[in-house]
Amino acid sequence: MRAHNLQIIPTDLWGSYIERLPKALQNAFDALQDAEISTDTFSFYTSVSAVFSSKIEGETIELDSYIKHRKFGIEFLPDYTQKIDDLYNAYSFAKTNVCQQDTLMEAHRLLSKHLVATNW
Repeated sequence: MRAHNLQIIPTDLWGSYIERLPKALQNAFDALQDAEISTDTFSFYTSVSAVFSSKIEGETIELDSYIKHRKFGIEFLPDYTQKIDDLYNAYSFAKTNVCQQDTLMEAHRLLSKHLVATNW
Protein backbone atom coordinates (compact mmCIF):
# COMPACT_ATOMS: atom_id res chain seq x y z
CA MET A 1 0.00 0.00 0.00
CA ARG A 2 1.33 3.42 -0.91
CA ALA A 3 1.73 6.00 1.87
CA HIS A 4 0.19 9.46 1.43
CA ASN A 5 1.26 12.61 3.19
CA LEU A 6 -1.84 14.44 4.36
CA GLN A 7 -1.89 18.22 4.55
CA ILE A 8 -4.14 20.63 6.38
CA ILE A 9 -6.07 22.95 4.08
CA PRO A 10 -4.77 26.49 4.54
CA THR A 11 -7.23 28.75 6.37
CA ASP A 12 -6.63 31.60 3.91
CA LEU A 13 -8.87 29.70 1.45
CA TRP A 14 -11.89 30.01 3.76
CA GLY A 15 -12.94 33.49 2.58
CA SER A 16 -12.81 32.47 -1.08
CA TYR A 17 -14.85 29.36 -0.30
CA ILE A 18 -17.54 31.35 1.53
CA GLU A 19 -17.81 33.83 -1.36
CA ARG A 20 -18.52 31.00 -3.80
CA LEU A 21 -21.36 29.48 -1.82
CA PRO A 22 -24.79 30.10 -3.34
CA LYS A 23 -26.49 32.99 -1.52
CA ALA A 24 -29.70 30.99 -1.06
CA LEU A 25 -27.87 28.17 0.72
CA GLN A 26 -28.16 29.75 4.19
CA ASN A 27 -31.89 30.39 3.67
CA ALA A 28 -32.40 26.78 2.61
CA PHE A 29 -30.41 25.57 5.63
CA ASP A 30 -32.41 27.80 8.00
CA ALA A 31 -35.67 26.41 6.55
CA LEU A 32 -34.79 22.81 7.47
CA GLN A 33 -37.14 21.28 10.01
CA ASP A 34 -37.05 18.13 12.06
CA ALA A 35 -39.38 15.26 11.18
CA GLU A 36 -43.01 15.37 12.32
CA ILE A 37 -42.36 12.43 14.65
CA SER A 38 -39.89 14.58 16.61
CA THR A 39 -40.81 16.26 19.91
CA ASP A 40 -39.11 18.71 22.26
CA THR A 41 -37.23 15.82 23.88
CA PHE A 42 -36.76 13.52 20.85
CA SER A 43 -35.22 14.21 17.44
CA PHE A 44 -35.89 11.63 14.76
CA TYR A 45 -32.99 12.78 12.57
CA THR A 46 -30.54 12.85 15.48
CA SER A 47 -31.63 9.30 16.29
CA VAL A 48 -31.07 8.20 12.70
CA SER A 49 -27.62 9.83 12.70
CA ALA A 50 -26.64 8.22 16.01
CA VAL A 51 -27.82 4.75 15.01
CA PHE A 52 -26.18 4.69 11.60
CA SER A 53 -22.94 6.26 12.84
CA SER A 54 -22.88 3.51 15.46
CA LYS A 55 -23.55 0.85 12.83
CA ILE A 56 -20.44 2.03 10.95
CA GLU A 57 -18.53 1.29 14.15
CA GLY A 58 -20.02 -2.20 14.41
CA GLU A 59 -23.00 -1.72 16.75
CA THR A 60 -25.94 -4.01 16.00
CA ILE A 61 -28.89 -1.87 17.11
CA GLU A 62 -31.78 -1.39 14.71
CA LEU A 63 -33.28 2.04 14.06
CA ASP A 64 -36.80 0.86 14.93
CA SER A 65 -35.62 -0.44 18.31
CA TYR A 66 -33.73 2.74 19.09
CA ILE A 67 -36.68 4.97 18.22
CA LYS A 68 -38.91 2.88 20.49
CA HIS A 69 -36.31 3.25 23.24
CA ARG A 70 -35.69 6.97 22.76
CA LYS A 71 -39.18 8.25 21.98
CA PHE A 72 -41.36 5.86 23.96
CA GLY A 73 -39.02 4.88 26.80
CA ILE A 74 -39.00 1.18 25.98
CA GLU A 75 -36.13 -0.37 27.87
CA PHE A 76 -33.57 -2.68 26.34
CA LEU A 77 -30.42 -4.13 27.86
CA PRO A 78 -28.06 -1.22 28.61
CA ASP A 79 -25.32 -2.59 26.33
CA TYR A 80 -27.78 -2.37 23.43
CA THR A 81 -28.53 1.34 23.82
CA GLN A 82 -25.87 3.04 25.99
CA LYS A 83 -23.31 3.86 23.29
CA ILE A 84 -25.98 5.15 20.92
CA ASP A 85 -27.53 7.20 23.74
CA ASP A 86 -24.09 8.71 24.39
CA LEU A 87 -23.69 9.60 20.72
CA TYR A 88 -27.22 11.05 20.59
CA ASN A 89 -26.40 13.21 23.63
CA ALA A 90 -23.13 14.36 22.08
CA TYR A 91 -24.91 15.27 18.83
CA SER A 92 -27.59 17.17 20.76
CA PHE A 93 -24.93 19.00 22.76
CA ALA A 94 -23.02 19.89 19.58
CA LYS A 95 -26.16 21.32 17.95
CA THR A 96 -26.66 23.81 20.78
CA ASN A 97 -23.08 24.87 21.58
CA VAL A 98 -20.46 26.85 19.70
CA CYS A 99 -17.51 24.74 18.60
CA GLN A 100 -14.51 25.68 20.72
CA GLN A 101 -12.00 23.73 22.76
CA ASP A 102 -14.06 23.30 25.94
CA THR A 103 -17.26 22.34 24.12
CA LEU A 104 -15.35 19.95 21.87
CA MET A 105 -13.89 18.29 24.96
CA GLU A 106 -17.38 18.02 26.50
CA ALA A 107 -18.81 16.48 23.31
CA HIS A 108 -15.93 13.99 23.34
CA ARG A 109 -16.63 13.18 27.01
CA LEU A 110 -20.29 12.58 26.22
CA LEU A 111 -19.73 10.33 23.23
CA SER A 112 -16.97 8.28 24.85
CA LYS A 113 -18.76 7.78 28.18
CA HIS A 114 -19.27 4.04 27.61
CA LEU A 115 -16.44 3.50 25.11
CA VAL A 116 -13.33 4.06 27.21
CA ALA A 117 -12.41 3.78 30.85
CA THR A 118 -12.92 6.95 32.91
CA ASN A 119 -9.17 7.39 33.53
CA TRP A 120 -8.64 7.72 29.74
